[in-house]
Amino acid sequence: MKIAHVNMFFLPTFGGVEQVMYELASRQVKQGHEVHVFCCDSDKNKIIEKKEEIIDGIHIHRLPYWFRLSLNTFIWPSLFWKFKGDFDIVHTHVSGHLYILLIGMLSKIKGFRHIHTTHCPWTDASFRPFVLRPFLFLNNLFFNKMAFRMVDKIIAITPWEIETLEKFAEDKKKISVIPNGVDKILFKHVKDNKFKKIHNIKEKNMVLFFGRLNPTKGPEKLALAAINISKKRNDIAFAWVGPDEGKAQEVIKLIKGHKNMHYLGPIRGKDKIAEMYQSADVYVLPSYREGLPLTLFEAMASGLPIVASPVNGIPYEMKEPENGFFADYGDIKALEENILKLIDDKRLSNKISLNNMKKARQYDWDTIFKRYMGEYKMLLRKKNKG
Repeated sequence: MKIAHVNMFFLPTFGGVEQVMYELASRQVKQGHEVHVFCCDSDKNKIIEKKEEIIDGIHIHRLPYWFRLSLNTFIWPSLFWKFKGDFDIVHTHVSGHLYILLIGMLSKIKGFRHIHTTHCPWTDASFRPFVLRPFLFLNNLFFNKMAFRMVDKIIAITPWEIETLEKFAEDKKKISVIPNGVDKILFKHVKDNKFKKIHNIKEKNMVLFFGRLNPTKGPEKLALAAINISKKRNDIAFAWVGPDEGKAQEVIKLIKGHKNMHYLGPIRGKDKIAEMYQSADVYVLPSYREGLPLTLFEAMASGLPIVASPVNGIPYEMKEPENGFFADYGDIKALEENILKLIDDKRLSNKISLNNMKKARQYDWDTIFKRYMGEYKMLLRKKNKG
């Protein structure tokens, strides 16, 4: 097969969608398929000078953007005339962007099959920049319907999305659910783990936040809970790991002067990420909204009990108390209580740890990859019959 993935960003941009694309594309290359990625030429912070390159066998084409509307929204209409190649399957990622509509139009002109993974962008406008809100209104009124009409297969990452997608998709049979996955390395025990030593973390227990420090992720909510806990306890460290997307300075300001609190910035490399998870005792996801974060399954695979906001797709895959505990977004007291419950009740934490490692097995990336390839093959069979 000749396959193209299309998204706003790709490596080296740090994010769950980019990781999903890499997991799928790298496995497709290993199976002998020719794989291309088309994206804009920004990593969210600066222009990427190298427009064409090959990473792990994946052909990457970065097209110049014309202007940006927000941190995650760039406009690059040149995709329409610079999208070259006779592809069998084109796989777009993240709903609500212009390139979904452009690829839909090209699919009708060029005759390839178009599969789209939503990545659950649906939420209210409270965290959206004002400049985006008119576009969101028009998307919901017109453009999403136009785009989904030209998609051959829609993949939701959580059943939570179905109700929204049915408003846009004319044919509900086009919609399927395939969750995100987890890498095998996270199931393996890390020997001689030096993560805490390297980062000068001396406390017996460690609570982890791992993800983009974005307003929707609520990293500052964990900081507030950490400060309250630290007034009563000196045996618990707190670590924030991930790139700054607007909240790092607020977290740094809040935790300043607390020797048990550390903002470590982004960490790359699956081996280092495995060390990070396995150094922690509790994983906290205090988000305002989430689709189905990779970190949820990664934490499970690493045997971590979880404290998370019960938002969007999370309650479909995480149950209380089997996998951890829920705390509503902004409920600092609930965050504190649940973190301490998991730190202090080792019997409970060990039981949840075993549950989570067992549950995470069903999300192995190789299994998720096979499901996606099954959808690709089904689309091509329908095309050949048609």
